[in-house]
Amino acid sequence: MAQVTEALPTVETAKKLGLLPEEYDRICEILNRPPNFTELSIFSVMWSEHCSYKNSIVWLKKLPKDSPKMLAKAGEENAGLVDLGEGIACAFKIESHNHPSALEPYQGAATGVGGINRDIFTMGARPIAQLNSLRFGNIDLPKTKRLLKGVVKGIGDYGNAFGIPTVGGEVFFDDCYNVNPLVNAFSAGIVEVGKVAKATSYGVGNPVFIVGSSTGKDGIGGASFASEDISEKSTEKLPAVQVGDPFMEKLLLEATLEVIETGHVVGIQDMGAAGIICSTSEMSAKGEHGMEINLDLVPSRQQNMKGWELLLSESQERMLVVVEKGKEHIIQDIFEKWDLNCVQIGEVTDTKRLRFYRDGELVADVPAEDLVLGGGAPQYHREYTEPAYYQEFKKFDIQTVADVANAEEIRSVARHLLSHPNIASKKWVAEQYDHTIGTSTRTFNTPADAAVVQIRGTEKAIVITVDCNARYVNADPEVGTAIAVSEAARNIVCTGGEPLAITNNLNFGNPYVPEVYWQFVGAIKGMSRACEKFGTPVTGGNVSFYNQSSDGGPVFPTPTIGMLGEMATPDLLTTLAFQEAGDLIYLVGSSKNDIASSEYLYSYRGVKASPAPAFDIDEEYHIQNVTKELISAKAVASVHDVSDGGLFTALAEAAIWNNLGFAIESDREFRKDAFLFGESQSRVIVSVKPAQQAALEHLLLDSNASFSLLGKVTAGGLTVDGAEILATAEAKDLHGNSLQRALNV
Repeated sequence: MAQVTEALPTVETAKKLGLLPEEYDRICEILNRPPNFTELSIFSVMWSEHCSYKNSIVWLKKLPKDSPKMLAKAGEENAGLVDLGEGIACAFKIESHNHPSALEPYQGAATGVGGINRDIFTMGARPIAQLNSLRFGNIDLPKTKRLLKGVVKGIGDYGNAFGIPTVGGEVFFDDCYNVNPLVNAFSAGIVEVGKVAKATSYGVGNPVFIVGSSTGKDGIGGASFASEDISEKSTEKLPAVQVGDPFMEKLLLEATLEVIETGHVVGIQDMGAAGIICSTSEMSAKGEHGMEINLDLVPSRQQNMKGWELLLSESQERMLVVVEKGKEHIIQDIFEKWDLNCVQIGEVTDTKRLRFYRDGELVADVPAEDLVLGGGAPQYHREYTEPAYYQEFKKFDIQTVADVANAEEIRSVARHLLSHPNIASKKWVAEQYDHTIGTSTRTFNTPADAAVVQIRGTEKAIVITVDCNARYVNADPEVGTAIAVSEAARNIVCTGGEPLAITNNLNFGNPYVPEVYWQFVGAIKGMSRACEKFGTPVTGGNVSFYNQSSDGGPVFPTPTIGMLGEMATPDLLTTLAFQEAGDLIYLVGSSKNDIASSEYLYSYRGVKASPAPAFDIDEEYHIQNVTKELISAKAVASVHDVSDGGLFTALAEAAIWNNLGFAIESDREFRKDAFLFGESQSRVIVSVKPAQQAALEHLLLDSNASFSLLGKVTAGGLTVDGAEILATAEAKDLHGNSLQRALNV
């Protein structure tokens, strides 16, 4: 076939496509000639931050990634893979769809759900659970209400129709997200060890198939769009927002798992970011082979699509599959049965190059290795500078804030916190999601700090959570991120699970801003330290830079931690809810005279500048091990960690589920606001039957853990130092219905 002839693009064209002038020069060196427009477009998406991690990979390499339970190297496959024993493994991952959701919240969120689930079942794993982490701006703004409702509906409609339960997550509000909401989607699936499909390509002459949906112009340039700041002109890029079809995805799931089961699949990869060019280049580079692809054969739903449009489209519900030669009919028959496209568009070569043809002409000829992360894609060491605010935050003095003076002021703070959208129940959000699909969710009627999903055919369950208090990370990126990992582990431990590994979604502003990059570097350091301490290696994840606007600045640095744990037997499941009046309440861990970065200080007192809360990772590790011992010994009736909103909030959440109350005495060693509303870390509240009190205290004394008897569970009323702060009914209404009232739903 002939080489296509066209006017060659210039360095100015490259800059418009998001490439640096030096990157354009490097492309000319790689090709030994100037690129044509299609080739330049290929490099622009594959070298975008979204695909190449060019501004983050040098630091990502420093994260701990080793564990005997790891079955795949971090970033090697479509998702992380952890051995659960008994011949089964869990594939799990978290990814963002922030920019698309900012422009078109329904489709942006829906396709985020579709994409993360494809990453799971492309490995041969059947998804069994989803989580999400959502960040929005000021809840009083009409825009925030619109974005939240659109995102939640997109997640719910796609997940419910696809048939995978959404079992938990988090929603957080702050003005810093007014322009840039964050939508992070997590999925976990189960696969038999030894039956994992690989994202690779090899075997000269093996056919290359595109399967699933047809290709359109939606999503073209999505990877590049995700690698730039949001601006007023972003609405002009709506074609970069993909359109999802959950029913098509359900068919694709079943067909993909059936095809993998045949044993005739050489390699398979989801067409997510950057579409055909991403799948062909990454699979070829990994397998050290090449491909010849005829774009005329790609099923398309729009006429006259150019070669570069077909290559860069991010149309959803598509896969690239390399099959053993001679087995084509087996694969085609399966996809025909599921009424899905299955078209051979090329074959594997030994050239290590990708050659794409359109209308009988060669439109692109590029080396696969030079396109991909870990190959020829650029890697940059960015400058970073400590922002001025960091030292200012450290100057915070608790003495400049008046303590709560009496029961009436405690009541005022309690009402504020329980009704605050960051602390109030997100049940309205959860009710949009079907968490009973599959009938394996064990935390449906048993509230717990993490979600528990049974693995069919075994005693085991996975325990999963997503966590990050971005306010802490903004105050101190290293400490705040270590707290995010620690809280994720604490939530799993308090539920009765054992933490195993994490995936992360690193949401930051523009990496070319030195102060933003300083936040990123600090977050990596904090994550590394905590993951090493808890033995939870990083299996992979996602970096989302450019969550920044020209007028609103960057979002809080938000390194969302998705953590996987396991529960060996069902009887370890531990609820956060108090069980009956008369039970005793203990605090495990020690309080501090600390209100730094608490919701109380930030939103009730209006003090925005303070450091991260008090945190000692060795103390945290010890408290978590003690908590495991208490649960294993069946010495406690409930366990709940103290986090956002402090001790009073944790007690209220534990009490109101079963319409109970509590009566506690504050510790006079501490300020009352710090004792009740401070968010110092490494604290857990447990309730215990009176008959078990001696056994509990014996275990705690043997463990050398700090602990104190707070009081007891009552039949009703939230009482501190003899004064009823709130009636149980009022607390339940404030916590349960405030978000709906704020959203007018």
